[in-house]
Amino acid sequence: MARLANKIALITGAGSGIGQSAAVLFAREGATVVVNDLTGPKGEETVRMIAEAGGEAICVPADVTDPEQVEALVAAVKSKYGRIDVLFNNAGISGVGMLHEIEPEAWDRVMRVNIRGVFMPSKYVLPVMMEQRSGSIINMSSCIAEIGLAKRASYSATKGAVLALTKSMQVDYAPYNIRVNALLPGTILTPFVEKYLAESYDDPEAAYASLKTRQLSGDLGRPSDVAQAALFLASDESKFMMGSPLYIDGGVVFGKYA
Repeated sequence: MARLANKIALITGAGSGIGQSAAVLFAREGATVVVNDLTGPKGEETVRMIAEAGGEAICVPADVTDPEQVEALVAAVKSKYGRIDVLFNNAGISGVGMLHEIEPEAWDRVMRVNIRGVFMPSKYVLPVMMEQRSGSIINMSSCIAEIGLAKRASYSATKGAVLALTKSMQVDYAPYNIRVNALLPGTILTPFVEKYLAESYDDPEAAYASLKTRQLSGDLGRPSDVAQAALFLASDESKFMMGSPLYIDGGVVFGKYA
């Protein structure tokens, strides 16, 4: 039996990286996947990948920070499928800089996407899950919510907020048989990270080698590593996990070489 058979899963930011990897994996495990991305072309590419693998998916572009667009997105999913079993709040952006270096507009943008972008989809999906009295919500936090990391002030603030929000949501929605958990990845080699290394360092290979030393694993994670963890939280296998942080960090938080 496929691990997500007959489930309807909505994944935000599913046009690339972790979201795309999760969408393909969820579909492989039997879910009908609603691929959300800010723009259509990237989301449609994910749908194409799923279709080629024999899965079922649709793309519904929307800005996850815009209440009208998100409400329309959720209404479209409810109208087409009648339910939403899984919401993976994956959409997010990075923010780089020490606090005194960050311009207010840049700070607000990271806050808007990474926190409001979890709030809005959850706000409109939760009534659907409350009505059906079941559901799994997966929020994308980061191991940076638990540790200090240089020049990541805005990003760490948002990911700490997402982790705290996850725990609060779980208390409120447990009576409706809705589970809310958080993923806390370490550094994952996504297209964004590859682009950041290429554009921000004179020697990207040296920067990559330095990044690898953060993890006890000796390497960066891959999108598929986080997708597998998301699959577990989306499935009924994790039915006794509620308000929990799940680390996929290669040993960043709890380990350090002497």
